[in-house]
Amino acid sequence: QVQLVESGGGLVQPGGSLRLSCAASGFTFSTYPMSWYRQAPGKERELVVTITSSSGVINIASSVKGRFTISRDNVKNTVYFEMNSVKPEDTAVYYCFWGGRWGQGTQVTVSS
Repeated sequence: QVQLVESGGGLVQPGGSLRLSCAASGFTFSTYPMSWYRQAPGKERELVVTITSSSGVINIASSVKGRFTISRDNVKNTVYFEMNSVKPEDTAVYYCFWGGRWGQGTQVTVSS
């Protein structure tokens, strides 16, 4: 059974940092790309970034380029999402995505 479990969300001040994690199970994690999406209040869910099986970063949204990074640990079956220099407009529920499946999401709120 495929499971994607996000963690690490919370309240962060503008300019701060946060690291999200997505623990995956139920498939051969190391052989697949993984993605992070986000959905802000009143907006559609959008792709933020994808990491390939070999840790190449692709499809990064222009709004986060240079501030957010993605990485993976193929031993721990976990993908990480490092958010730096966050802005209020980064407030959203962040979702891990693989193979048509979504995690439950983790709320990130950027506010002073």
